[in-house]
Amino acid sequence: MNKAVNPNDLKPQDDVGPLYSAHKKVYPQSVSGTFRRIKWELMAVCLGIYYLLPFVRWNRGLGAPDQAVLIDLPNRRFYFFFIELWPQEVYYFTGLLILAAVILFLMNSIGGRIWCGYLCPQTVWTDLYFAVERLIEGDRRERMKKDASSGPMKLRRMSEIVLKHSIWLLIAWWTGGALVLYFDDAPTLVKQLATFQAPMVAYVWIGILTTTTYLLAGFMREQICTYMCPWPRIQAALTDEWALNVTYRYDRGEQRTSLKKAAELRARGEKVGDCVDCNQCVAVCPTGIDIRNGPQLECIQCGLCIDACDNVMKKINRSTGLIGYDNDINIERRQAGQLPVYRIVRPRTLIYTAVIVLVGGLMLYTLATRSLLEVNVLHDRNPVAVRLSDGSIRNGYTIRLLNKRGFDRVIAIDVDGPTAATVHIVGVDSVTPDRPMIVIGRDQTSELRVLVTAPSESNPEQSVPVRFHVTDIGLGEVASATDNFVSP
Repeated sequence: MNKAVNPNDLKPQDDVGPLYSAHKKVYPQSVSGTFRRIKWELMAVCLGIYYLLPFVRWNRGLGAPDQAVLIDLPNRRFYFFFIELWPQEVYYFTGLLILAAVILFLMNSIGGRIWCGYLCPQTVWTDLYFAVERLIEGDRRERMKKDASSGPMKLRRMSEIVLKHSIWLLIAWWTGGALVLYFDDAPTLVKQLATFQAPMVAYVWIGILTTTTYLLAGFMREQICTYMCPWPRIQAALTDEWALNVTYRYDRGEQRTSLKKAAELRARGEKVGDCVDCNQCVAVCPTGIDIRNGPQLECIQCGLCIDACDNVMKKINRSTGLIGYDNDINIERRQAGQLPVYRIVRPRTLIYTAVIVLVGGLMLYTLATRSLLEVNVLHDRNPVAVRLSDGSIRNGYTIRLLNKRGFDRVIAIDVDGPTAATVHIVGVDSVTPDRPMIVIGRDQTSELRVLVTAPSESNPEQSVPVRFHVTDIGLGEVASATDNFVSP
């Protein structure tokens, strides 16, 4: 028979650890190699585009902004080289978001967290901050030694800290300043900022972005990737067994031992791995993990551990590739004496590619065939229709015209539907009464009150469809909209 437990006899466990582990500062070591070179090149491209793109010019004609990429909030326009988007075309941004997500999924299905390791803004700016830190304070061991020093801070050390943080703040300030340049003419705004004549909102946003860049890239660093970013969790759910991730090939590396001991064991005919436990893969990791422990949430798969390991293997005259882009399937195949198999093309990647092609092609088609003249029609609600004294029937409509071109246009309005119907624009005297014409200014919308009148003897006592045609007299461009002509 079980004895009852008295709750008062229960005591808290003495070996329960803390709920949160203390943060350990990471000191990444510099490394050279293929992946480090790729990261430098991509960093230069990304930062070059971000900082210089606002100053690129694009001629759109007289009176139009000549900045190649511009988010014109006052006029509600988005300009991207030859593309001009209006608020009514916000669905293009929806398409871009879909494309961005599916491209991210495709990258993950091929090479794991390629985005995180090479293209993510957090990675790019943190890499830049690391480069500044190494240039001023030295490499890993020097920085660790300086931070561990408990004595009074010397003038040289103080000057290094001040210089480092000054450059960090300068980079952060220009990062915030570059972003606001996308919302106004860049050369003009730079001059206004320098002379303290820019709008206050520009200074506020520069301050916000300077602060966030300085804190995220200078201090929080790998903590953003580990704790704040949702993509590692999403990526873990999306990946499959064929995705190539930065992998320690334990089939070749284990058992680990030192170089000297490995030579002794091999001389006795015992099997040892190629890993000499030098910990260089840990020293260069920007998040401070040991890739030999297997897949980890903190790993951004930047490939720096591959470069570090390859450099060591070359020095000890062993083949490179102990760490590389691989998967567990190939490790198991090698252990079974089989050749590795790589399946980049598989149903998952084909589906992602098909979605990208479909959405991208649809966006390009709609962009290429879109009309720069639009018309919308709204029928009057009260009264719906009026019978005049001569027996004719009149319906009223509100027509909104949109001219997306950069010049004024002469527009003629016609209707199809009611027999012998006439059109009259309220408040507008047209030189051609049978076919009223108006002028719409460039990049403007015009709202018109239109009356359509049809003789009763030639029209049945029922509603009929009515189609409005608006025609650019100069270009011949036509836009149409359909409504109903109602009998009272």
